[in-house]
Amino acid sequence: MTQPDAGTLERVKLALRSQRIETPSWAYANSGTRFKVFPQEGVPRNPYEKVADAGIVHQLTGVAPTVALHIPWDRVDDYADLAAFAGDHGVGLGAINANVFQDNDYKLGSVTNPDPGVRRKAIDHLLECVDIMDRTGSRDLKLWFSDGTNYPGQDDIRARQDRLATALRETYDRLGDDQRLLLEYKLFEPAFYATDVPDWGTAYAHCLELGPKAQVVIDTGHHAPGTNIEFIVAFLLRAGKLGAFDFNSRFYADDDLMVGSADPFQLFRIMYEIVRGDALAPEAGIAFMLDQCHNIEAKIPAIIRSVLNVQEATAKALLVDADALAAAQRSGDVLAANAVLMDAYNTDVRPLLAELRTDLGLDPDPMAAYARSGYFDRIRGERAGGQQAGWGA
Repeated sequence: MTQPDAGTLERVKLALRSQRIETPSWAYANSGTRFKVFPQEGVPRNPYEKVADAGIVHQLTGVAPTVALHIPWDRVDDYADLAAFAGDHGVGLGAINANVFQDNDYKLGSVTNPDPGVRRKAIDHLLECVDIMDRTGSRDLKLWFSDGTNYPGQDDIRARQDRLATALRETYDRLGDDQRLLLEYKLFEPAFYATDVPDWGTAYAHCLELGPKAQVVIDTGHHAPGTNIEFIVAFLLRAGKLGAFDFNSRFYADDDLMVGSADPFQLFRIMYEIVRGDALAPEAGIAFMLDQCHNIEAKIPAIIRSVLNVQEATAKALLVDADALAAAQRSGDVLAANAVLMDAYNTDVRPLLAELRTDLGLDPDPMAAYARSGYFDRIRGERAGGQQAGWGA
């Protein structure tokens, strides 16, 4: 395997300097499985402490400058004050995530519920989230709906699509000029018969109908086994409708494991399509976000490790020899084309990333730097007592 030359390494480092990965506020809080939520020491008790933890992740990695909020979990009285607090900790407030799945009224759905009163309540919450975006300066409203049915005949499938379209239209029309609606999809769960937004095609169709400020979110855990996610990435990039990623890993279903932990080669293939589509830099408009639950591992180190996993996959994708790959593809040399990708994937990029961090004035090993920082010992003492944040808080 040919080692990258100095010019290639400098090109890769230059591209990596602009990479941005948003961390989720909820990943710093307690989470668990359907059977048990496992509390940990030092877990934040409020949105301010979540933001502070996001600040330390960015301080050590240099590529996580924003934190996504989840409403109502992160509702505060003064969003300007929260934004100022975030700025003091070196980060900004990112995407606003709506929650229309944890209220008793939403048992039969939120925006697709057969009850018009429940639908009105859900839409009002989506509009509230846009109001919050106005106050935080957030660009993105991220929507995921648990809506669907468990049994054949439970509700009218087509009517639910009409209701969904109506809710999305009212929300879309409320957006400001520089704001976007990002629509996420999920194959199943908690709706087991028919989920109302089950796949990228459904999300794409609704976004296409809405207009240019509506784009699709790819959650890497929300697909049937064997789905070629990089094909979806390439298609949506070509159509100009890829707005964001929710990065995580899964073995079976929506496991929300650390990104790159289950199938790092898949993450590399996804990031190669991003690089191939010239969509890595922030000006391309793709929001790269983590969406994970750290149930048994320590929160902040897990998020740091996840950021590093995305960086490593990106660095390998940037090392793909585009000219050699194109030549092999033109000549129909299947094995040579595959070898170009495998050469890049099998390159150890950790020394390159350590060198980049040193160039940026960061510790070359963020995990070790966090362990030495004493941050955990401090928050473990400061956050003793009170109600820890978690699902629903």
